[in-house]
Amino acid sequence: MSTVAVVTGATRGLGRGIARALASTGATVCVTGRNADELAAVSGEIKTAGGKPLAIVCDHAEDEQVAATFAQIKRDLGGLDILVNNAAAVYGQELIAPGGFWEKPLKLVDMIDVGLRSNYVAAWHAAPMMVAAGKGLIASISFYGAVSYFHGAAYGAAKAGTDKMMADMAVDLAPHGVAAIALWPGFILTDAVRAMPPEHIPDELRAMLPHWETPEFSGLVIDALYRDPDLLKLNGQALIGAELGERYGIRDTDGKQPVSYRATMGAPAKPFTPAGGQGA
Repeated sequence: MSTVAVVTGATRGLGRGIARALASTGATVCVTGRNADELAAVSGEIKTAGGKPLAIVCDHAEDEQVAATFAQIKRDLGGLDILVNNAAAVYGQELIAPGGFWEKPLKLVDMIDVGLRSNYVAAWHAAPMMVAAGKGLIASISFYGAVSYFHGAAYGAAKAGTDKMMADMAVDLAPHGVAAIALWPGFILTDAVRAMPPEHIPDELRAMLPHWETPEFSGLVIDALYRDPDLLKLNGQALIGAELGERYGIRDTDGKQPVSYRATMGAPAKPFTPAGGQGA
């Protein structure tokens, strides 16, 4: 029986590549996003990669839409094995603009709603199906910004909160055979970046791009993590994708071994497990 995976916010960027990679393993991949046309395009890519798509229009800022999405997943797919929490409110140039947090638009704090809070809501709906099956993996996308300054206070709060939330969910889920982890990818060579004309890429950035990960790499790592018989030993942890790639012998789609930024950007905190609790 093929794996059933759900990837939220999968119409572009990291989520779209993760969906393609999971499809390449033969998985049934449910993708969510707000744009029906983009979801149709992702569905085509999932089919081409060898998977079976289910596309659901969903705004993860709206709890009712999320509830309806997971009700459809249960009805149409019978449950799920992997939930990848990737949906996030990221405002591009405004996020990376110079200046203090008070000098940037207040809407940047939206990533605590669509990012941190939406991860909780999706996991809340997914967990009962996984608990009933006695197995599952909830992987929420985080980043080194959880422990080092990166894009400012709202971004850091969303990522640090994601790591702690996964650690705490893991305590509740472990007795049921279900794992919850935060995944730290590296810098991502998205479709949009790959499509940029070379002459429009600053020299400094162009020199870095060969070291960036394709979004598919994270998908392959997540699949290997789910299949790891020792998955529950990693439960509750924030895990660096590049280090998981080395653990599982996974190279990127272009043949390189992605690098960990542990030494330069910080390492995940060790999850806290209360006395007598289950978890990492």
